[in-house]
Order: sequence, then structure tokens, then C-alpha cells
Amino acid sequence: MEPRNFDGDADRPRSAGAKQTGRVLVIGPYLRVRAGGADAQSESHIQRNAEARLDEAAGLARAIDLVVADAIIAPINQIRPATYIGKGKVEEIAALAKSLDVELVVMDCALAPIQQRNLEKELQAKVLDRTGLILEIFGRRAKTKEGSLQVELAHLNYQRSRLVRSWTHLERQRGGFGFMGGPGETQIEADRRLIQERISKLESELKKVQATRRLHRAGRQRVPYRVVALVGYTNAGKSTLFNRLTRADVQAADMLFATLDPTLRALNLPHGGKAMLSDTVGFISNLPTQLVAAFRATLEEVLEADVILHVRDISHEDAEAQQSDVDAVLRQLGINPDDSGRIIEVWNKIDRYDAEQREELLNIAARRPEDLPAMLVSAVSGEGVDALLAAIEERLAAKRTTLDLSIDAADGAGISWLHRNAEVLAKELHDGRFDMTVRVDETKRDIVVSRFDAVPRVA
Repeated sequence: MEPRNFDGDADRPRSAGAKQTGRVLVIGPYLRVRAGGADAQSESHIQRNAEARLDEAAGLARAIDLVVADAIIAPINQIRPATYIGKGKVEEIAALAKSLDVELVVMDCALAPIQQRNLEKELQAKVLDRTGLILEIFGRRAKTKEGSLQVELAHLNYQRSRLVRSWTHLERQRGGFGFMGGPGETQIEADRRLIQERISKLESELKKVQATRRLHRAGRQRVPYRVVALVGYTNAGKSTLFNRLTRADVQAADMLFATLDPTLRALNLPHGGKAMLSDTVGFISNLPTQLVAAFRATLEEVLEADVILHVRDISHEDAEAQQSDVDAVLRQLGINPDDSGRIIEVWNKIDRYDAEQREELLNIAARRPEDLPAMLVSAVSGEGVDALLAAIEERLAAKRTTLDLSIDAADGAGISWLHRNAEVLAKELHDGRFDMTVRVDETKRDIVVSRFDAVPRVA
């Protein structure tokens, strides 16, 4: 459905007839940007396309099987303390919601508790803001115990300030964590003390999860395997790329937040080395701070990663704005998005371009600084994946030592050990001995030097 601009007297749709379960009206109450204003003058500000923002909000609603009856842009000049939008627009939206016979109105913004309550009274429908909608999606998608704990913690922190019995006029709709349910569905009790006790218990359980993850990382470091993490805007194609690189079968769909729980798989590098590839939850603009905090245990894989692949949907009309949003979340995590020694930009979905457009993209990428390369790939077709793997290996190699050694061809155990614990870059047989060039992690360097009389390779 094409979004419509709801600014003043717009054509009103006629009655949609009988009520359908899960019908929703999506409203984009976006501030107008005045020419020469603070937002326009800010160098770091990237103005997002209003239609693209609304389309994303509608996509979030569809991600939990809601039927989007209509999607409307409602531009505003300023945020109203009582209802976020002006009284006139509230009345127009109320009339539209009644004519469409919707059960839920989604506001693509962050509402204060009082604004949400006032809107529900005026619209005579349940109101959900962007934060609540994202939390509802996460509540549906969490499969593991860890994911469920993290989502519930974020939900409780969000819901703690919204303990209002204002939705009793609505019937039960569906599961999730209670944002969209009515009477009969388990709700957070009004007793704040009980909520705080539950929050404390969840935080304690998540600390155990973090401790377990530290043990797993310690085990990998003893092998050791380097970690490569995928980050990017939701629906940028991370899971499809993950499957392409590791030949795994992680769920990959053209859907916002198709992947929630983290996944680790072995990644085979061109010269026989291995790394661990981590697929993480996608980021999104205005990602709720509750989720960034709650999912910190999961995102520790990103914090500890040796190489971070920032996967971008380069075909998206808001690709630059999406990059800015991902960079903002990385900074929240304490990661410098401009760290050229650690982050590789991956421009995904080039299969959506024709030959001439791809050539233009290649020229743009070629003009980037050498220490900030962009790898053009198609996770669907596999185009550019070999070059990406080579780039990953090169980044990892920068933190490893290259050694030359000679080993008796009869020393099968030693040769086997080298293949298991090092990258064998070259191997030639001369007079009953193998002359080998290997690349090893710093933790294995001394072992190789002492056991095989290896010497560092001269550049």
C-alpha cells in the first residue's frame, strides 16, 4: 500500500466494512525540517526520506502479521506535550481510524506515557509507539532462553512507567509480551515492587549468560579462532551473507528483524585458516535504548570481534541514513565506526543493479581511501564473496606472524599439527623435507619457533 500524506484536508477512505483481526493504522508524525534550521545545518545530520520512514514503520507492523489498513504521513511543526501531534490532526486521525474500523494505531515516534494515554482516549483505539512495536517484534522472534530474557527485561523497563489500566475496552488480540493484548492476557501488575523484583532476577540471570559467553570465548581463544562479526541495518542481507559465507541455513527472509538470536559458525578462509563468523540482531533507526542495554550480552560478540563487517543494503534509497544509524549504535557500544583496521564496509545487493550502475558503484568504491575500502557483493548470487573473504583474511593476517620453516617429510605428527594450528601459505618438498611458509596467531608463535626452528619471514 502506498503511503499517503495526511496534511490538512485529504480524501478520506470509506468504511472498510466488518472489523478484521489485527487491522492497524500507521501514522508518521514527522517534524518538518525548516530551511536553515539546526537539523539542516548539522553536518552529521542525514535527513531521512519521510516515505521510506513510513514504509519501514508499516514493515515493522507487517513483521508481526498485522494488516496495515492505511499508512499516513502527518507532518508536524512541533511536538505537543499532551498528544505529540496537534488537536486538529488528532481529530482527523480519530475519524480515519473509525472509518477504517482499526483496532490499533501505530505512531512512528517515541511517545511519553501521558501522550500514549491521551491519544488512546481521543482515538478510542489502542496506541503503540515505535519502541513498543519493536519490543513486540522482539518478543515474538526470541527463540532462545537468552533472547527471551533480554526481551523481557527490555519490556519491563519500558512498561514500568506505563502501568495504566486504559486498554480495558479492547478484546484480547494475540500473544507476545502484552503490548497488544487486552483483558484475559497476562499483564504486568501495577505493583512496581514486583516489577523491580522481576527485573533484578532477570539481570541476575543475564549476568550468568554473560559469564557463560566469556567461558565460550576463552575456549575459542585457546584454539584460537578469530571472530568476525556481521553488523548492519535490519534487512540489509546479513543472514543471507552469513549463509553464503558459511554454507549454513540460518533463517533469511525479506523481513525486518528476521534474525534475532545470535549464531556462530566456522568460516573457512582462502588459505586454509578458520575464523568464527557471528550473525547478530539487525540495527534500526531510533533503536530503543532498553534493547541496546538488554542485548549487550549478545552484542558482546561484536565488542570482542577482531573484524566487523558492516553490511549495507547499498540499493536502498536511505542507505546513507541507515549507515549513520548503525554507526550511532556502534558508538553506543563503545566501537569506533571509523576504525579502518577493524571494520570493513560490505555493499550488499549489487545484483539489483544493471552492468552500468555496477560500474558506477565500482568507481565510487575505488575513489575511497585505501584504508576504508568498500567490498561490493551479492549475498544472493555470490558475486564478490571471494574478494570479501580475501579482505577478511588480510585483516586477520595483520594481527598474525608469518614464519618460514623446514620440516622432515616423515614427521607426520608435526605436519598435521601445523595444518591444525596455523595457516599453511606454501609447502614444497625438497630432498625429503617440506619447506613451509605458515601464518600463526601470536599465542602460537613461540611454540612454532621453538618446535620447528621457524624464523620470521622477511617482507
